[in-house]
Amino acid sequence: MRKTLKGLGLMLLVLSFVFVAACGNSNNSGSNNGNKGNEAAAGNGGAKAEKADILFWTPFSGADGEFMKKIVEKYNSSQDTYKVKLVIQPNGEYYKQLDVALSTGKERPDLAIMHVDQIPTYVNKGALQPMDDMAKAAGVNKADYVAAPVDYETIDGKWYGVPLDIHPLVMYYNKDLFEKAGITAPPATRAEFDAAVEKLTDKAKGVYGYVLPTLWPQQFIFPTLVWQNGGDLWNGTDVAYNSPEAVEMVKYMRSLVEKGISPGDVQQDGENTLFLQGKNAIQFNGPWMKGQFDEAGLNYGVAPVPQLGKAKQAVFGGSHNFVMPKDVTDANVIKGAGDFLKYVSTNSMDWAASGQALASKPMLESAEFKALEMQSNVAKSFDYVQFAPNVLNWAQISEPIWGELSSALLGKKDPQKAMDDAVAKSRQAMKK
Repeated sequence: MRKTLKGLGLMLLVLSFVFVAACGNSNNSGSNNGNKGNEAAAGNGGAKAEKADILFWTPFSGADGEFMKKIVEKYNSSQDTYKVKLVIQPNGEYYKQLDVALSTGKERPDLAIMHVDQIPTYVNKGALQPMDDMAKAAGVNKADYVAAPVDYETIDGKWYGVPLDIHPLVMYYNKDLFEKAGITAPPATRAEFDAAVEKLTDKAKGVYGYVLPTLWPQQFIFPTLVWQNGGDLWNGTDVAYNSPEAVEMVKYMRSLVEKGISPGDVQQDGENTLFLQGKNAIQFNGPWMKGQFDEAGLNYGVAPVPQLGKAKQAVFGGSHNFVMPKDVTDANVIKGAGDFLKYVSTNSMDWAASGQALASKPMLESAEFKALEMQSNVAKSFDYVQFAPNVLNWAQISEPIWGELSSALLGKKDPQKAMDDAVAKSRQAMKK
């Protein structure tokens, strides 16, 4: 996921969110729900559903793939009517492979994972079918999912994706450095953040309170700060990231370098390297980093990103969703896909164990999920999570932001000039 988002120039979570740890007791409940799903798929007449295979594509080619594999295996063993065949495509090539499969029909999946911000573009292509009828027949209800992704992927009144997770930007912090500095709780406001990073910085030892990334994951950080400051990336008709609200946050980030809180020339992943070395006290990144930090044996905590802007709390996020290609017409395959999604809605603790915060409300409200410290902390931001603007080809339109932003953060270009140039390039891209 992390590589995919980097390639897309966004996020943009996602995730994942990538997205990563402990496994829930889902085997027994999975078997019960799977059988109930088959009864529903059989219809009101009670006729036994016909057997079907469901080809399921995901981009989970990292460590997270094993967690999804467990869910599929448990579902398949919970009933004998449907068999989900999991295919993991290379992460960085996922959408290219998917485009080929959808256009040629060769080895086309019956069910696929898609990032939420991709769904409007694929709907516009005519590549996806609404999930409403399938969901209704399977007992999969919109109300059982966090509203943000459901609202985003409901287009012209039709529901095109069923959420699996949400992977927002989060704050990681080094507990040992916090304790040494006498900081007892993670910062939640700009005042608390500014005070904390100043205390945490020890230049003599090469320790920084917050190391400012100049490249990835700014695709998550920059939108978060713009929204928090009352700005936006898209104003409804045009790109808007050269607004006073956006430029102010670019200046704020650069000021952390000027104050000595952060080194000035941070290369790709430099902030993460220093975090792993215990020389960066705070890092903003996604849930997908959990596995790496656990493996390194870091004593770290996770908390929502503090509100650094002046207007409101907000955070940029991504979301993995189940979608169904338009050309899937076999009634038994559709019933089987619905049965699988019904199962996942209450049997996805294995996915939470990968580090992801689940989008299913029954799972979020379960004691098993609440016992996961990191994931439950990530879920605290779901009420104010936002996704990329719901604009066709947004990744291509917004691509100029990242190079211009990097120049500003490195002190090579005035922030206002950098954002003006990014807007000009984006407007040019929209004309092509």
